[in-house]
Amino acid sequence: MLQVIIRLIGVLMLLAGVILVYDARIITKKVFDFGDQNEATSGFKILGAILAMVGGLIVFFC
Repeated sequence: MLQVIIRLIGVLMLLAGVILVYDARIITKKVFDFGDQNEATSGFKILGAILAMVGGLIVFFC
């Protein structure tokens, strides 16, 4: 039962990471109202890539 919960958390992290990578520009426009959106977009993409990697590793090893 614990493995199922851990895998579910991993899948959700993987999903959130992929969404952050592909929709970073749209999310940045909705959340932030400042002019320099390129840095925020790249930050969201980096965070999404890290989340996707961690989620994938959790799913793979558990």
